[in-house]
Amino acid sequence: MDFLATHHLLGLAIGVATFLVIGMFHPIVIKAEYHLGTRCWWMFALAGVLLVVASVLVSDVLLSSVLGVTAFSCFWSILEVFQQQERVRKGWFPRNPRRRYPWDDDSK
Repeated sequence: MDFLATHHLLGLAIGVATFLVIGMFHPIVIKAEYHLGTRCWWMFALAGVLLVVASVLVSDVLLSSVLGVTAFSCFWSILEVFQQQERVRKGWFPRNPRRRYPWDDDSK
């Protein structure tokens, strides 16, 4: 950490970590919607709250920043999981054949 601060690289390290965390959440949202549907939103909310608490309790700037970015990526994923369901409805992503979707017609 001293190396990053001494050479003024802390902001760059936080930026790289932010990029990686956001990139990691794209496939997580896709897989979560595929396997669990939109009912997994509360998992993202709970993880976000826990990560916010952890971010506040950690004194290391880099770790606290990464925890905070991950927390708010979890919160953003709540919206994204519902938007992912809409992308599945439009046929842009594969639907899980073992799961019933809200737009499935029961009258067939």
